Amino acid sequence: MDESEQPVSAAAAEVRTGETEEAGVASEINEPSNKRQKLSHTATTDLRERKHGIAPIKPEYLISLEVQEVADDDAAEGATAVDGNVTTNPDRQDSAGGKKGKKKQKGGQNHNRSFGSFEDSLRLCNSRVLSNEFSPKPCKFGERCNMCHDIRVYLAEGRRADLETMDGKCPVFDAFGRCPSGWKCRFVRSHSKEVEHEDGRKELVLIQRGDQPEAGDNQDARPGVVNVVPADVKWDLARKKVVLEKSETYVKWLDRDSQITHKIYNRKQGTEDTPADPKLLEELRAQFVDPPLKPSEKRKIYFGRETPVLAPLTTQGNLPFRRLCTDLGAQITYSEMAMGLPLIQGQKGEWALMKAHESELAPPRFSSRCGNVVEGYDNSKDLKWGAQISGNQAWVAMKAAEALTKYLPHLRVIDLNCGCPIDLVYQTGAGSGLLDTPNKLEKMVRGMNTVSGEVPITVKLRTGVRDGRPTAQRIIERLAFGNADFRDRLGAPGTAAMTLHGRSRQQRYTKKANWEYIAECAALIQSYKDKKDDLTDTAMEPDASTQANTGNERIYFIGNGDCYSHVDYFDHIDNAKVDTVMIARGAMIKPWIFEEIEKGQYLDKSATERLGYVEKFVRYGLEAWGSDEIGLGHTRRFLLEWLSFTHRYIPLGLLEHLPPNIQDRPPKYRCRDDLETLLASNNYKDWIKISEMFLGPAHENFTFQPKHKSHSYEIDAEGLLAPRSRDVAIHVARYPHALYREAQNVHVRHAIDHKSTLSPRLSNAFIWLYIILQLANTVPSSFLSENPIIAKIQYGLKITFIFILILFLDSVNRVYRVQVELAAATDTSKGQAAVMGHERLEVQARKFYSQRNMYLCGFTLFLSLILNRTYIMILDMLRLEEKLKQYEGTDKKTKESEKLAVAGKPGEIARLNKEIERRDRDIETLKKQAEGLSREYNNLCEKYGETQPPAGTRKDK
Repeated sequence: MDESEQPVSAAAAEVRTGETEEAGVASEINEPSNKRQKLSHTATTDLRERKHGIAPIKPEYLISLEVQEVADDDAAEGATAVDGNVTTNPDRQDSAGGKKGKKKQKGGQNHNRSFGSFEDSLRLCNSRVLSNEFSPKPCKFGERCNMCHDIRVYLAEGRRADLETMDGKCPVFDAFGRCPSGWKCRFVRSHSKEVEHEDGRKELVLIQRGDQPEAGDNQDARPGVVNVVPADVKWDLARKKVVLEKSETYVKWLDRDSQITHKIYNRKQGTEDTPADPKLLEELRAQFVDPPLKPSEKRKIYFGRETPVLAPLTTQGNLPFRRLCTDLGAQITYSEMAMGLPLIQGQKGEWALMKAHESELAPPRFSSRCGNVVEGYDNSKDLKWGAQISGNQAWVAMKAAEALTKYLPHLRVIDLNCGCPIDLVYQTGAGSGLLDTPNKLEKMVRGMNTVSGEVPITVKLRTGVRDGRPTAQRIIERLAFGNADFRDRLGAPGTAAMTLHGRSRQQRYTKKANWEYIAECAALIQSYKDKKDDLTDTAMEPDASTQANTGNERIYFIGNGDCYSHVDYFDHIDNAKVDTVMIARGAMIKPWIFEEIEKGQYLDKSATERLGYVEKFVRYGLEAWGSDEIGLGHTRRFLLEWLSFTHRYIPLGLLEHLPPNIQDRPPKYRCRDDLETLLASNNYKDWIKISEMFLGPAHENFTFQPKHKSHSYEIDAEGLLAPRSRDVAIHVARYPHALYREAQNVHVRHAIDHKSTLSPRLSNAFIWLYIILQLANTVPSSFLSENPIIAKIQYGLKITFIFILILFLDSVNRVYRVQVELAAATDTSKGQAAVMGHERLEVQARKFYSQRNMYLCGFTLFLSLILNRTYIMILDMLRLEEKLKQYEGTDKKTKESEKLAVAGKPGEIARLNKEIERRDRDIETLKKQAEGLSREYNNLCEKYGETQPPAGTRKDK
């Protein structure tokens, strides 16, 4: 399709409008890539001064100097399937868990996004999908099957018409000679025909080119896709029929080793009841057993200047995108981050992330002239693709590593994620939560090395958890040499490579990456040999057999953060002294960054070339997910996810300063042609329009929500509350007495302004009501019951609370009116006390009853708040008990063995028990407060009755 014929929405045209230039850089854009001139960022004359944070667009392309908002990138690398119901893979829909997410936030990301449904109106039975009309396979459900078995009816009524895009030819059939989607394919006319037999019958048959093998029983298998785990293996993992012997053996050894270490440490510190006995200590040391496998037996790997790395990207790091980046020059790729526990539970969604393409099995680019090659490295046995996992316990990471090496025949490395900043991952102790527990992290890496066979183990880190408190250097030294107390016995953990993202967990993806700190950590890695020489012939020297890369004892170090051009890439390698650079958002915005690195120059891609990459992604997506209606829907969805990043690319021909900065926000500008304007639109409706160029009109039930609600560069560290509201909540929780004083000041000011005559007791009642209401607003409501009866009870309690509140306000108003009437009666009855005595007595009686009503309503209101708080605490306690049951396990027969196998779980149970005890104490305290207030109220009523004359039978009118 010609560029001038591309449709452009009004929203996009309003932001960036313009016609194609006929000279200058615009004419170069339309030339083939091999004819382009090399762009130099040094040859700039008469240019404006570059402003920090603003993209330096040439004045002739500017529409307005107002800076556009750009979405934040919190979910670029970290979001997982545990985050609500958002799935990161078409096959990962069963890995989100059963419970719903937290209360919907006003800003940030669109959690629990729904993409609608995109299925056929009639579902064709699987026995007919790949069969000819007159020779169907037997349906295993027989007459009970409620799916369509008539191919002609399905083609006429059960599906949408064939697509006319891509010349009406199925890209899967063109590439492989057969289409696994069969009759469901939206291009089925290109690989089917109607054959007339001798008896006059006409049969619909599928065409297969050449001697292509038929699809087996594994429905997940696709042409060109490797590491496809059969369904029976995942079923056996789910039913705990798979025995991971290495992990089981190592866990037992680790438990026994930890017990012995604990005894020795306690006796050395003098914490045991018995005094330290040298003979007993020697006997305890003699019980140590060496681990069965040494990390030095691992397959050697290589990271160098010529091997740029594509980061493990959640959602966007799917197989089609990795394949596209591999075509453009990416030398190392990783899977999306998979959760360790669902892997060993056999969940389909996590194992779907382990699929790789055959193009990722080729060896990475290698230069023997580099001095960072480890001894024994064989490039012919190396490959590009590695898997990344996360885990919060050592046994989880070990079993996941053994399962991956057992069932994935093509695996370069296993990378342990220690940098994911997402709250739900961090709070479980996984991801960046491991940065606070270096002992557990060392155990995990050491155990993974033990059970992973010849597959090396690598680690991805962040600078630390909080801003201004970097801890990466301490963790790097621990992963390189091991704990100093046990280094003489266990040696080094055997980490083959480490990747450091130059941001903290609190910083997430905002601000610039700290490459100065990365350089300091790289210097620590470069001093590995010097450190080893210092430890030589001492008890602190780690055993050489426990180190991952023997010979020259090298640990590869990779930097990560804000790499957006080949200039950034080589600058980090030359100045920060890292072995290579991992690229994340830069690859999502412009995947040809790997081509720029390979050629060592800027590449100003034209809009036609960029649209060609979109078409290639679509073809790869149809090959990976299928060319049927569901496959088209998934391809469209992930294409739109990718376009949410590519629209942020600013063509180099529009910039007056180079290199470009990934953090720069552009002013409103116009592009050089209509197609470039369309690709630069930040309106998701234009993204859908781009997808329809190759995938046809979207399904009527298909919906798409952009991942980001707001376009703020600055985000809150926890991502839950606005900064002001979060500070107030923390202040109230930590300093309730300050809130009490503030409430007193508010009431005093109110009394002075309005000359209130309310009693001190009523003043205190308002103060405590104010405090309780404030504290009630801070109570988290994260636990939501799905029982409809509970929901009705909650609704009734709310209505009752509102009714009591109205009665309380009415009683306060009545007390005020009676006091005003009594004061007026006192002024008018001076000298006439005998005449007005009976009226004063009546007013005082009304005052008594109105005050009584106010106290009763106030006490009831206070009691309802206490009951509401108690109810919330009970729900939280039930939630904690459910967590406790999950930790203890549901199978009573294996309960004791699981306790022995789970490292650290008894401590977690003890913590939960303490939390329940603390909640119980809070409930008892509230009950005692309620009882005290009730006694105080009774005493006040008795004293008041003693001081007042009998009111007879008079009532409050």
